Amino acid sequence: MPGPPMPLRCKCALSFALLLSISIGASAQTETAVPSRQSNSEQKTARALEVARANPLSLRAFLVAMPKGGDLHTHLSGAVYAESRIRAAVEDRVCIDRAKLSFSKPLPDGGAVPSCGEGNVPASDADKDQHLYDALVDAFSMRGFVPSGGVSGHDHFFDTFVRFGGTEPPWIVAFARHTGEWIDEVATRAAAQNEQYLEFMHTPNFSHAVEIAGEIGWKYDFAQLRQDLLDHGLRDDIAVASRDLDQAEALRWQRERCGETGQSPACRVNIRYLYQILRGFPKEQVFAQTLLGFETASVDPRFVGINFVMPEDGRISMDDYVLQMRFVGFLHTLYPKVHISLHAGELAPGLVPPEGLCCHIHQAIEYAHAERIGHGVDVMYEDHPYDLLREMARLHVMVEVNLTSNDVILGVTGKDHPFPIYRKFSVPVALSTDDEGVSRIDLTHEYVRAVETYSLHYTDLKQMVRASLEHSFLPGPSLWAAPDVFTRAAAACSAARLDEEKPSAACDAFLQGSEKARQQWELERRFRAFETSH
Repeated sequence: MPGPPMPLRCKCALSFALLLSISIGASAQTETAVPSRQSNSEQKTARALEVARANPLSLRAFLVAMPKGGDLHTHLSGAVYAESRIRAAVEDRVCIDRAKLSFSKPLPDGGAVPSCGEGNVPASDADKDQHLYDALVDAFSMRGFVPSGGVSGHDHFFDTFVRFGGTEPPWIVAFARHTGEWIDEVATRAAAQNEQYLEFMHTPNFSHAVEIAGEIGWKYDFAQLRQDLLDHGLRDDIAVASRDLDQAEALRWQRERCGETGQSPACRVNIRYLYQILRGFPKEQVFAQTLLGFETASVDPRFVGINFVMPEDGRISMDDYVLQMRFVGFLHTLYPKVHISLHAGELAPGLVPPEGLCCHIHQAIEYAHAERIGHGVDVMYEDHPYDLLREMARLHVMVEVNLTSNDVILGVTGKDHPFPIYRKFSVPVALSTDDEGVSRIDLTHEYVRAVETYSLHYTDLKQMVRASLEHSFLPGPSLWAAPDVFTRAAAACSAARLDEEKPSAACDAFLQGSEKARQQWELERRFRAFETSH
């Protein structure tokens, strides 16, 4: 696999002593430094965390109330708990394949009770059979999973998506009417944990794009392939994606009674979407879906960027990785305002051959211009890892850290996880959930895990929470004067107290012009409220 170009690969190695001094210096800056102007309430809150860490239940009670900013790495389909999917399947009169413990399509007989064929039963049978119900929850999630019989956590995790949803576009359509319910479920859970922003990875129906890509076939001339797809009506799918999202969001607002007296707290959770592209399919199909993602995000402001999904270690994902990164980079030049976050480095030794660990994070940044990296677990196995870490810090490429997901899928945890190394080298990081429904967790769980595993302090948590909004793809400039430096506000707000209820006129004008800055201002207000409660 060809390596990335300059500046990441062709640098002289630093001496061990210099590396050690950089590591220690950065560690002191990011892990143990306490702001010199820490308020009394912030100091009291920091002490409260130290007391709470003695007991996991007390620690969770502390962290569930703490402001958490945003969850930037969450798949909508994987964030939904299995119980909700079973309920939807009953409503939709779907069948269950008892042998595979997966949903299946009913036979087209139109009866009052779905006809499911031999070996299958109506989903409603799960409501009458606790054993079947429990087996489905286990099959649709990591609940109670123990590796056995050659089935790893990796295999079980990714198989859940096939069991409850399949990978073919018709299944996306089949459950589309429940998308608003899924959004409401996750937003409600987020609001209960003092989260204010979610960036869902979501795959709209792309069956038409697959069809025309099959008609055209693959061409290495990216410009010509793009034009052929557009000439065959690929842009027609944009209206479909926007219409489906309109319906889903209308249902969410209805369920949460937004704008009405007694509206749900979930109404205050701001949501945007990353167009989710399935990379484990033929080249022409992946290119077509990627083009559709860029086109959709350039027209519908609710889609703020794109991301690639499916197992990174899959055969096609590995074979076509460089090619896929190159056509993302090509499309980025045509759609420069569309943001890019990519799953890269969701790999571990043994999952792929050693050479397969060489450079996915490198290539996502160099070829595809990724602004954020999802997972980034194999960074220390990549070529010239220290050069890569310094380059990520210089470019402010943030890593979306998914501790539980990396444990259950890759078996990487504790000291084997690069989370503390990223922090030592001042690479911005933020905790996220990945697939909270499949993993049976929430964002608070990830904060508890991080505090217990890596002895984090309150200032460390605030740094990561602020980073989550700093690196969100919300439009507008940051509230902060310098990237990832959360000590000085932008000029318009530099004279204001950032946690004030009402900003100055100049600051208010700045906030009105930036949705990102408004969310950051709101985060500071929430921090003040949380800290004064201690």
